Amino acid sequence: MKLTDPWGDKCLPSGGYEFEKDPVGRRNGRRPRKEMRDVLGNAVEQAKEMVSKKLVLQGKCLTMKIVQEAINILKGAVAIVYPMKLPPHDTIRMEFENIEDLSGTQASLQVIDPCTAQMWFCGKEMYRDQGQKVGDYVGKVENCKVIVKLAKRGDGPPGREPVMSEEQRKQLMMHAYRRQEELKKLEADDDDNYLDSEWADSQNLKKTFHGLRDIKWGPRF
Repeated sequence: MKLTDPWGDKCLPSGGYEFEKDPVGRRNGRRPRKEMRDVLGNAVEQAKEMVSKKLVLQGKCLTMKIVQEAINILKGAVAIVYPMKLPPHDTIRMEFENIEDLSGTQASLQVIDPCTAQMWFCGKEMYRDQGQKVGDYVGKVENCKVIVKLAKRGDGPPGREPVMSEEQRKQLMMHAYRRQEELKKLEADDDDNYLDSEWADSQNLKKTFHGLRDIKWGPRF
């Protein structure tokens, strides 16, 4: 068919490229060199940290300002690596310009329309059109942690949070393992070695009364 890519020679990565066939066939295989790939990788990691679930443990709130800052970091990295910009049909550029069509893709299942999204708390839906506030659902409790989940309309209540955190589950498994090892040792140690111990001597009380304990033979210095 003699197809040609009119953007292939226009949108080259800075510093040259290495050829590696795209396994999904979306791009022409001219990937950036390692130095430029590191720029993109570092930007991705930084952006992930800014919107990570770890913010909850740090007591920080995720705001649209932080999300926009993370997007700007990604845009800056792409601009460094591709100073001539990405092709108009590239999914990353379309995502930055908010014009990507996710119809029929797996990613579309992860997108929740803010106009039809439902909020759930303790297995109950929090209705937005009844003028109720969050306090009407959680009560007048101060300094409490509330987990509210989003779901698409018609999907029903989302799954409940696990009773134990991942760290608590690990600690419980370690404790169960140590206890199991102790029981194995007790089961294996079924001999009479304990009879040599002082507390197991049936004549211990009699020797104490007669002053026969701690008797040593030989001169003392």
